[in-house]
Amino acid sequence: MSKQNQWIVGVNAVASAIENDADNVREVLVEGGSKNARLTEIEENARRKGIDVRRVTGQALDGVAGSLRHQGVAARYAAAKTWDEGELQGLVEAAEGKALLLVLDGVQDPHNLGACLRSAAGAGVTAVVIPKDKSVGVNATVRKTSAGAADRIPVVQVTNLSRCLRDLQQLGVWIYGLAGEAEASLYSLDLRGNVALVLGGEADGLRRLTREHCDGLVKIPMPGEIESLNVSVAAGVTLFEAVRQRQ
Repeated sequence: MSKQNQWIVGVNAVASAIENDADNVREVLVEGGSKNARLTEIEENARRKGIDVRRVTGQALDGVAGSLRHQGVAARYAAAKTWDEGELQGLVEAAEGKALLLVLDGVQDPHNLGACLRSAAGAGVTAVVIPKDKSVGVNATVRKTSAGAADRIPVVQVTNLSRCLRDLQQLGVWIYGLAGEAEASLYSLDLRGNVALVLGGEADGLRRLTREHCDGLVKIPMPGEIESLNVSVAAGVTLFEAVRQRQ
C-alpha cells in the first residue's frame, strides 16, 4: 500500500481514522473552546492512543480544510490506503468463492466516490477497484464523504482496467456491467458467487473496452420517468441486491 501525507477533516472521517488506523494519524487538531461531546470523545481517544492533539482556532482549521466543512476537527494523516493491484488476487482468494467487488470505471466526482465507498463498506465488499487515470483518487473529500468507509475497505487502483477485469475472470470472477440500454435485469442475475459489479462514470458510463470485458450487461429496472440514477445510488442498489441474495 502506498502512503502520503494529507489532511482529513470532519468528525466521522477523523474518528474513523483514529479508530481503524491510529498508527498513521500523525496529529489531531481540535477547535479550542468547543463543548461538542463528539470532539471531546475524539480528543480523548486520540490521546489514549498516543496521538498528538493540539487545540487551535477555527481559522486554523479553515486553513487546512480548504473548502471542506471541518466540524471543528482535522487530522494529519500519513496514509492514502490504496492497495496495489498485485494484492487483488489475494483478496479474491481469501473470500473463498464469495468475493464481491465493486469496479468504478472513471468516477470523477469525489463526493460520488465517497458515497460509493460508504455503500461498499455497508455491503461488506471484498474490494473497490478504480483506475489510476481519469478517475478521482482517495482524497480528503472522498474520505469525509465516505464517513470513514475509506479506512475500512481495500481500494485498489489499477493501471489498466481492462486487463484487471480479464485477470479477475481468470480467478473465477463473473463480471457484470451496469448499462441503461441493457436488456437483462439486475434482478435476473445470480450474485452469490465470485462477482464484480462494474459501474461507469458520471458523464459517459462504461467505456467501450470495459463493456467488452464484461460477461454481461444488465440494467436496474426503472418504471418511472427518470432514465438513469446517480452512480452512487446505482452502486447502492446493485450491491444490496447482492447482499440480499447472499443472506
